[in-house]
Amino acid sequence: MQIKADQLAAQLGRGLKPLYTVFGDEPLLAQEAGDAIRAAARDAGYGERKVFSVSGAHFDWSAVLGAAQAMSLFADRQLIEIRIPGGKPGKDGSEALQRYCEHLSDDVLTLVQLPRLDGQQLKSAWFGALDSAGVTVRVEPIERRALPAWIAQRLARQGQRVLAGEAGQHTLAFFADRVEGNLLAAHQELQKLALLHPAGELSYEQVEAAVLNVARYDVFKLGEAVLAGQVVRALRMLDGLRAEGEAAVLVHWTLAEDIRSLRRVAQAVDDGKPLPLALREARAWGAKEKLFERALPLLSSHQLAHLVEAASICDGLVKGLRHPDWPAEPWDALRRLMLMLMQALQPVRRDAPADAPAPGTLLAQGASEGFRA
Repeated sequence: MQIKADQLAAQLGRGLKPLYTVFGDEPLLAQEAGDAIRAAARDAGYGERKVFSVSGAHFDWSAVLGAAQAMSLFADRQLIEIRIPGGKPGKDGSEALQRYCEHLSDDVLTLVQLPRLDGQQLKSAWFGALDSAGVTVRVEPIERRALPAWIAQRLARQGQRVLAGEAGQHTLAFFADRVEGNLLAAHQELQKLALLHPAGELSYEQVEAAVLNVARYDVFKLGEAVLAGQVVRALRMLDGLRAEGEAAVLVHWTLAEDIRSLRRVAQAVDDGKPLPLALREARAWGAKEKLFERALPLLSSHQLAHLVEAASICDGLVKGLRHPDWPAEPWDALRRLMLMLMQALQPVRRDAPADAPAPGTLLAQGASEGFRA
């Protein structure tokens, strides 16, 4: 049975299962899920704890199988933790985990901890055995749009809240901008606010003075922000990636690949191919699929050809070549390419976010940052 991390508390309240598997790439939420399971196990009388960390192909799985069958020396019940940081137990591990799931005991509660798993791993026999034998907790990152609500919820846990109405939303948005992509640091900033201020209402000035800029940006999320027309956020992410030392070549590849994929999908649809099939062949899945569906009607073939040409010029710039009509600085060129794409999407957008400039101002804004529009 698979559940989300925010459903775990309710599940634990209905009674413990013999096996829990926690997987995902958000360290804070994975840690909290593991802590909740351990606390519930202690309350239920699982007094002894054994931890096994799977490292390499030569791990001794017989020790894990033996521990599950052995009687506890110090308590009637025991908690066994199996940590697989690489996410790949190997052939022997796969067989051992399947055997393990076939012989679960009421006196043993097992917690398996895994990183983010790809589609092939999720379809594997060993993961299927874990999922069938107990509760599987999927830990997903908090997306930017959900971050203000998450922060408000965490503030409420410690007896604090922001102002009501637009002022409070502004405070939460500021907080989210400062901690985006770094939930562990966000947790620390929340704890700091609990130490600095008593329970009750927090003003914008109090939050601004306390919360550090600890945001960490994902280069692949940058492309999503660009396609969504989130101008201010996209510009902030680009500056953040540059400050973090991200390679300009990787940032360019991400933007250029989106442009090339948009053109491939548009050409396939023009040739009579159904849009869902064209998107699948272009590997536009998940959030990117929805963004492509919104972007494609806004882009003509001429615009797409122009963007592909611009991406090609920018490719040379980030690799050290020069172009008379483009800025020499690679990051300025990336900014221009990004703004060109958002400019092409903007004029007919009816659902542009509140932070987007008025139509026709994007390239002007880019020019004010130090390059020709």
